[in-house]
Amino acid sequence: MDGSLLLLGVKGMDLTPEEAALFRKLQPAGYILFTRNIGSPEQTRKLTDDLRELSMDEPILSIDQEGGRVTRTQEIAPACPSAAAFSENPNTEQIARAGEVTAELLRMLGLNLNFAPVLDLDHFPGLQNALRQRCWGRDSQDVINRAGMWNRWTRKRGMLGCGKHFPACGRAMSDPHEELPFSDATIDEMMKEDVIPYTALMPELDSVMLAHVMYPKVDAEFPASLSKRIVTGWLRGQLGFDNHLVMTDDLDMGAIGKRYRRGEDVKLAINAGNDLAMICHETESVEVAAKALAEVSIGIRDDAHARLARFRKKMSPPLAYSDSGWEKFSKRINDICLEIPETGEADDRSAVTQY
Repeated sequence: MDGSLLLLGVKGMDLTPEEAALFRKLQPAGYILFTRNIGSPEQTRKLTDDLRELSMDEPILSIDQEGGRVTRTQEIAPACPSAAAFSENPNTEQIARAGEVTAELLRMLGLNLNFAPVLDLDHFPGLQNALRQRCWGRDSQDVINRAGMWNRWTRKRGMLGCGKHFPACGRAMSDPHEELPFSDATIDEMMKEDVIPYTALMPELDSVMLAHVMYPKVDAEFPASLSKRIVTGWLRGQLGFDNHLVMTDDLDMGAIGKRYRRGEDVKLAINAGNDLAMICHETESVEVAAKALAEVSIGIRDDAHARLARFRKKMSPPLAYSDSGWEKFSKRINDICLEIPETGEADDRSAVTQY
């Protein structure tokens, strides 16, 4: 079994003995935390410390902390304004401050990778496609300016980031958490708009996440996240992201889970050119996933391990935890929210909010 190219979810706020034994045996690349894992700052920091102690190599410890409704720490700290709120009030200084304080707050919890910024263009702002309030704008230059500023200051404070969801989840007309969306966009169409933020911000992106969206005019057989044509041929080969860490979105989402068996999905993902396959919820199946990974060719796995090793060298250590520091960061977020209020009502139907 080979768990080294898996990024896994954790069941609760504390590791069970069985879970700890499984993680110690499989040695996954890292972990992702959700709201279910976060009860208090002290408890969350203990959880990340415990996960580190299980790992032979420094693990990726990640989270989705975009601001707005995708804020996993909302029970223990204020939520930064959403990307949509900043799009309505594009205050460069406050975007920078939001990126800065997000990084510091997450590092105090022991985390080292944030799955943000969203680089999707907001093609369908009124649809339930999981992206409501999460996009930095409809125009590619606006996304570059705003998401780029946020990402820049996040990285300056030691938090690695991830551009998502390549190539164009904003063109999805349904929610990939529930079903596989289809888009008839061509490569030429996406290169003219959707892909521009990725290429413009390429030197400042630490990693890239693939979309669970089907683009039949690009690959008629596989969704982007499992498509060698899209991951290896386009993202890595044509656009030059061959040194970046690249990963799937959660393989437990309905877009993939309803169409592919566990094991099959992981093999397709790594063979397509992803370095990591993400399993966020159905962690009871990870041994099946690990056995499937062992069937991927050594050459492909070695390439992924090399990129993972380079990524690990960029990871920053956690900040020391203190109650006073936590209160300071929370106040700074509150101050930003006073200047950048949320606009409109959040759509909480998507699982991305409920996780």
